[in-house]
Amino acid sequence: MLPEIFHAFIQESPVSVMVRGLLERLLNPAQLDAWFERTAEQQYTRELLFSTVFGLMVEVVFGVRKSLNRAYGAKAEDIPVSITSVYNKLNGIEPHTSAELVRYSAEQAQALIQELGAERASLIPGYPVRILDGNCIEASEHRLKPLREDRAAPLPGKSLVVYDPALGLVIDEFPCEDGHAQERSLLGAVLERVRADEVWIADRNFCTRDFLQGLEDRGACFVIRQHEGFRWQAVEGMRHCGRTDTGVVSEQAIEVMDAQGEKRCWRRIRVELNQPTRDNEWIIYIVTNLPVEHADACRVAEVYRNRWTIETAFQHLEQNFNSEINTLGYPRAALFGFCVALVAYNVFAVVLAALRSVQDDQTVDETVSSYALVEELGTTYRGMMIAIPAPQWICFQTFTVVQLATLLKELAGTIRLSAFRKKRRGPKKLRSKKPYDATRPHVSTAKVLAAAAAN
Repeated sequence: MLPEIFHAFIQESPVSVMVRGLLERLLNPAQLDAWFERTAEQQYTRELLFSTVFGLMVEVVFGVRKSLNRAYGAKAEDIPVSITSVYNKLNGIEPHTSAELVRYSAEQAQALIQELGAERASLIPGYPVRILDGNCIEASEHRLKPLREDRAAPLPGKSLVVYDPALGLVIDEFPCEDGHAQERSLLGAVLERVRADEVWIADRNFCTRDFLQGLEDRGACFVIRQHEGFRWQAVEGMRHCGRTDTGVVSEQAIEVMDAQGEKRCWRRIRVELNQPTRDNEWIIYIVTNLPVEHADACRVAEVYRNRWTIETAFQHLEQNFNSEINTLGYPRAALFGFCVALVAYNVFAVVLAALRSVQDDQTVDETVSSYALVEELGTTYRGMMIAIPAPQWICFQTFTVVQLATLLKELAGTIRLSAFRKKRRGPKKLRSKKPYDATRPHVSTAKVLAAAAAN
């Protein structure tokens, strides 16, 4: 299906071919620039194309280049503007555009994952599940002039992120330029994207009466940990419901007064944990409006436990991609960089879906290291793009979803999983720290080894 020029890289690094081919098919320059013209509200194009900025940022996020400046320097002859103009374009990208880019990538990736037959079963049959969590972009460097005299850590922004566990994709993002903003202030925008019959899972920070009411008014359900400030009234006492892998489960019916003074009848579930949370809590409470016939108390407790999957996604972003570039001080630039990392995450989600289509889910989930996959791309990409110039990749644009899914399965079948196996290690041994001797601040390693060998 691919020309002969690709064969060497298909044999040696099929992962790199898959990722670059997906970028060409889903996010090629012509496609991106047309999308940008439809999406941007204020920003417009003069000489510097949106696809050029995206291409530079992708190389930084994937670790192909160390910085945006390095990425620009490698392609300066082909870019009609200065690096200053690139930064100006980056600093002006609207948060709305960054968020829509994540949604666009998810829509494109979803079609492929479904064609691959790699979509997982829903946590609750008949309900699409959405997991909501917040992410605060780490402090940037003090590069901006107004920040240089302020020693406080400058926060360039934060986001709410929505994850679909069935697809393994980040499907939505809600950015905020104010790094001090309360995450709850973004919940109004989240409600506008809620659809009927969805189940939303979130931690206690999102347990507010208005948010839960808004979800129910839109025909959605929720499984959200109770915040201690959440007001409710018991209709009955707790009754024992059984045990899960994490602890003993009980539940009770409760009433909550909504903003209109009407009573809402929901369920409150208690889980007495076998092991404490990281905050050393042994009991947690969950509020839900799921019908009991669709999810009993034990099932709700198990569903809530899957909230960790979005935290795992954030860990993968932090460990595998350059998701928070601390040299980008302007909020809009930092938010765009984070959103490009989310797009990269979705591209790799398709690669993992292709692997699941030729292997069983358990093998891929438990043995394949996403860090190793991204590392493979970072070390191979530059050489591959020299050997296979950009015009050669245009063939990917002509593939239908069915054809591309077939090709991805073929490539996934050639990946040697042993090369990307997770490295597992046991717990570190606790060692007592030797007392420091100021009269002997250092030793010769060679002499110490020689003395040890002599004994």
